[in-house]
This record gives sequence, C-alpha cells and structure tokens, in this order.
Amino acid sequence: MIERQLRPRGIRDERVLEAMFEVPRHEFVPMASIEAAYEDRPLPIGESETISQPYIVAAMTQAARIQPGEKVLEIGAGSGYQAAVLARLGAKVYTVERNFRLAELARARLAGLGYHGIEVIWGDGSEGYAAPAPYDAILVTAAAPRVPEVLKDQLAEGGRMVIPVGDLRHQDLLLIARRGNQFTTRVLDPCQFVPLIGTHGWPEKEGWVQ
Repeated sequence: MIERQLRPRGIRDERVLEAMFEVPRHEFVPMASIEAAYEDRPLPIGESETISQPYIVAAMTQAARIQPGEKVLEIGAGSGYQAAVLARLGAKVYTVERNFRLAELARARLAGLGYHGIEVIWGDGSEGYAAPAPYDAILVTAAAPRVPEVLKDQLAEGGRMVIPVGDLRHQDLLLIARRGNQFTTRVLDPCQFVPLIGTHGWPEKEGWVQ
C-alpha cells in the first residue's frame, strides 16, 4: 500500500506514511472485505457508508499537516480508521458520526485496539462539535454541497480544514486555511464521497447517487 499506492501518487510526508503503515486497516473493514483492505479503493462498512481509499486518507492527512498535541475534529467517524491515523500522529481527536450504530462500533473498535485520545460523538457532524473548539484542523470525510460556515467558525487561528465539496456525484477536495477572519482555499484532488447529511449538508431525502 505504501510503496505501490501512496508514494507514487505524491504522499511524501514520512510521518503520514509511518502512521498509515502502523494502523492496521484490515481491523477497520467488515470481515467480508478483509482481503481487499489494502487495495486503493473505498469499501462499504454498512449503513450506506464507506471507508475511504488509502490514498484519500493519506492525502487528507498530509494536507492537514497534523502535529503532535493538536486538537483535531473529524466529521464522519465511519469505522474509525481516519481517527486512528490522526491519533497515531499524536493528535487529540474528536470524531462525530451521525449513525448511532457506526458510532458505537467505532468507539468499541478503537478502544479494543488500544487507541487513546479519541472521543467518538454521536451527532450531526455538519454542525461540527462546538464544546472543545477551536480546532487546529478539521477533516470532513463526507461530501458537502458547500463549506459550512459553522465549521469555519470552529477553526483556530492558523487552522486547516480539508473537505470535499460539490454535487452528489463529483466533488473537489479542498484545503481551507484560516488567518484571522480570512480564509484561503486550494483545490487538491477530484473525489467522490458519500454525502454529508445534516443541517449544514444535504437533506436526508436527497439520498446518495451511486
């Protein structure tokens, strides 16, 4: 995965590569998908959600420039894999999942694997998680129709947000950086995520166009 998928596609941050190497991805996919755990493609984890492909996880993590001790918000806990990678980099991670069953499974899985410094919250991720804000970094692992202002408000000075924005079929992965009340935006990659459903995302009735 590291040598054939990530390095050739531009992942150069050795800390990110080490974290991706050390977090056992096969522990975060359903039993039926274990043989495909290290392939560079998203995999279903149930409840109409997916675990992102390794490259996207690495690209988002590299772009966010996570440093030890930083406070990070993840929107869309899924199976807990991205949170584990962030924690391996030394971050204090708050990860919000709208699906109660997945939130409970992610919490149990992360605890069982010995990951500390991760708090799994069941709730509407499109609203962020205001109590511990501001955050040094925010990673959104679901597609938003636009960048939620509430998430920008929860970024710290110098904070970075990585978020896929677009329609239900195609999005661009954006890197947003905060300097005071000014925000700069850079396009990283085309991508396709499941939708960010919630108050500041897509209404649930829209569904997901496969």
